[in-house]
Amino acid sequence: MSETSPGLRRATDRQILVPRSAKAGPLALPPAVPQLLELEAVETAAGEIAAVAAATPRNATISCIIPCYNEQETIADVLKSLLAQTRLPDVIHVIINNTDDDTPEIARSFEGRHTRTVKGEDFVTTVHVHDMGVNPDKKVGALNYGYFLSRGFDYILGVDGDTTLARDTVERLELEMTDDPRIGGLSAIYSIDKNRKGLMARFLVAGQRAQFAAFNMDNLLRGRNMAVLGGQCSLFSIRALETVMIRHHQQAPWVRDSEVEDSKLSLQIKDAGFSTKISATARAYVGPMTNLRALHGQQVKWNFGAIDLFWPGQRGDNKGQPLHPNLRLRWYENIAMVFNIASRLGFILLLVAALSIHAFVFNPIWLIPPAVAALLNLRLALAMKDKSASDLLYAALIVPAELYMWIRMGHFVSAWTQFLAQTDKDNWAAQANAEKGKGSAYVMPLVVLVAVLGGAIYAWTQQSVGVQSAILSLGWPVLYLATIAQTVFMLRKLVRRHRGFAV
Repeated sequence: MSETSPGLRRATDRQILVPRSAKAGPLALPPAVPQLLELEAVETAAGEIAAVAAATPRNATISCIIPCYNEQETIADVLKSLLAQTRLPDVIHVIINNTDDDTPEIARSFEGRHTRTVKGEDFVTTVHVHDMGVNPDKKVGALNYGYFLSRGFDYILGVDGDTTLARDTVERLELEMTDDPRIGGLSAIYSIDKNRKGLMARFLVAGQRAQFAAFNMDNLLRGRNMAVLGGQCSLFSIRALETVMIRHHQQAPWVRDSEVEDSKLSLQIKDAGFSTKISATARAYVGPMTNLRALHGQQVKWNFGAIDLFWPGQRGDNKGQPLHPNLRLRWYENIAMVFNIASRLGFILLLVAALSIHAFVFNPIWLIPPAVAALLNLRLALAMKDKSASDLLYAALIVPAELYMWIRMGHFVSAWTQFLAQTDKDNWAAQANAEKGKGSAYVMPLVVLVAVLGGAIYAWTQQSVGVQSAILSLGWPVLYLATIAQTVFMLRKLVRRHRGFAV
């Protein structure tokens, strides 16, 4: 705890916080002390407030925690980006767990006191490095360790060990949080670091950038309500975290019984009466997955964790909240993916079937859906703040985006298969192994696709011409209707106003 730390406070305490930024607007001061005390007495009697907090405004304090697992390639850049902020965190804790590379040595080269002067104001921070050794709770254990180190501060800034921040990210996050005390957690706008070499890496980076951009834009246009306060870069109110702990009888904010600890905590913060938001301007750049094996491990873990929040899954103490407001976008993503799989597989099977009996007649109307999809991808690429030629080509050429969609469909099927099979698999370990180049699970979706297509083609050849004609006469109209529905949804997204937001 830093020397300026105001000491431990309860989640029910109230304090008026102001940011350390010249960009802050005038502060709406509280009522006179006698009026405030009278109000506090009423609220205390109602059981809403447990203690009277000081009414004098003061500067907010921020503790930054960086959980690290084998981040020797990126941790130096992360710390450099934090120490170059226009508003330095008051303290930075690098929390290393289960690491067998040079992350501790690199991080310790930044240990100690750092000062920076921005527009005449002096900022001071201290970097601490904590090596937890073998930690069975992995990232969750590191995050909770960081929370206990941060008690007494007003906010916790969580930053992943491969995420760099724009130079004014912390300042912008603090401005938004102090402006609205109802916000329990505020996420930066994430983008993928695009500086990668190699054809496969550049293709996957472009796909991930488009995927993140679409997710961010959906959240920004939904009142900036953020479904997931990602661990990549989010600012949390200590008061909100402590309220979550009290309501859910937890010893620490992050729980170990979820594949997506950040999504779980986001739901709990919302349940506690706080809002979860995405910043309109603060930005962070995340390290990408540059090969199919690593991407599969990451995306299956994310998809499985989201599914597990719908229903209890393997974990008896995870009640599942299918109707939670934060999961509406997740439901939309899952339903949309079902339509994507059905329409694409249906088209391939019907096309092969029609060609086999010389019954296919090309109709230009089939060009409308891919054209609309390309326009939608291109508009999203143009809305990227740091767009590149690769982003525009990825969207305009149609084929790269279509290939990446097939990859995402494989992740979706793998996650649902694992969930429905009730297999006891550690997806954290699977992702870690995949990033080290181990495992072959990423090829299973392709094996399943080949098996499905092979089985369908064999079954088709066993049918009479009459049965084949009947299947085609029914299958094509069904596919027409599904494709029309998808196209209408894409058109709706294509024409909606972005209201000046950039992703």
